[in-house]
Amino acid sequence: MKIKTLKEERNKPLIIIFAGPTAVGKTALTLRLAREYGLEIVNADSMQVYRFMDIGTAKPSKMERLIVPHHLLDVVDPDEHFDAGIFRELADGVIREIWSRGGVPLVVGGTGLYLRVLTRGICKGIPGNPEVQKRLKMECEKVGIGVMYRRLQDVDPDTACRVHPNDRQRILRALEVFETTGLPISVFQKKHRFSESPYRALKIFLFRDRHELYGRIDRRVLDMIKNGLVDEVERLLEMGYGPDLKPMQAIGYRQMVEYLRGEKGLEEAVREIQKETRHYAKRQFTWFRKEPGYEWVHADDVDTLRHKIDSVFEEEFFSE
Repeated sequence: MKIKTLKEERNKPLIIIFAGPTAVGKTALTLRLAREYGLEIVNADSMQVYRFMDIGTAKPSKMERLIVPHHLLDVVDPDEHFDAGIFRELADGVIREIWSRGGVPLVVGGTGLYLRVLTRGICKGIPGNPEVQKRLKMECEKVGIGVMYRRLQDVDPDTACRVHPNDRQRILRALEVFETTGLPISVFQKKHRFSESPYRALKIFLFRDRHELYGRIDRRVLDMIKNGLVDEVERLLEMGYGPDLKPMQAIGYRQMVEYLRGEKGLEEAVREIQKETRHYAKRQFTWFRKEPGYEWVHADDVDTLRHKIDSVFEEEFFSE
C-alpha cells in the first residue's frame, strides 16, 4: 500500500519504531519496508552517530543510504560530546521536518535509552558538581573502572544493572549524583517516570531465537574483520582519536586498539568482541522486556510487520 492522502491534521506526528538487538537484521528489513512504504529512516543507534566509525558500528552503506533517505548518521566526530538529550533534540527536529512534508519517520536502532527519551521524555538533568567530577576521575584513574563499577553496585544497584561495567562516563556520572545528592540517580529517573508522549508510535521489537542470534553475531564480527575493522581503528588512532574517548571504548573498537598495541592476539580480540556483543544483545532483550508498548515480532515475519504498518496507516492517517 502506498501513502496517498492525509485524512486530517494531527497534533502529534506518527512514528514507526523498529527496535531490536544487535545483528537481528534491522538494516536489511527496514530498507525493504522503508522503500516499500516510502518511509524515511531515522537512526537511533548511539554509535552510528559518529563519523569515521562505519565497519565496527555496522552502519548502513553509502549505497543503502541512496536507496532510502537516512537521518542522524555521521552527526559528530568521535571526540565530540553526544548523549541521549542531544539525540532527542535532533531526532525531534528531524521527525517533525519529515512529518511537515507528509512523510512518516521509521526510527531504527537498538539503543534503549535513546528510544525511551524520544518517546517518553527525558529526566531533567541534575546539575554537575565539578569538584566531585574531578575527584572521581582521579580516583578512577588510580583504582580502575572495575572498582568504581562495584561501588555503583553497592550504592545504586538499579543503575548498575543497566550500565555496562566499562561505561566510564555513565558510572562516574551516577556516582557523582549519589555523592552530590545522597540519592541514587535511579530515584530521580523513577520520579520522572518517562511519561511524556510527543508522538503517536507503532513500536516493534524485532527478535530471533537466542541461538540463532548468537550465531549471527559471531558471523558478523568475522565479517567486520574481513571488511577492514582493524584498518578502520588504526586510521582513527592516526587521526588523533585516542583510546580513552567514549566511542573508542565501545565493543569492537576497544579490542582492536588492544590488538594494535600488541596487548592481545587477533583471535583473542575477535573472541572477546563476539562474547561481549552476545552479552550486549542479552542486555538489549532485558531492557526492552521492561519497556511498555512494544509488540514483539520475529525478524523474518515480514507479513506481520506489513499488516501492522497497514493497520496504522488505515486507522490513523490515510484513505485507500
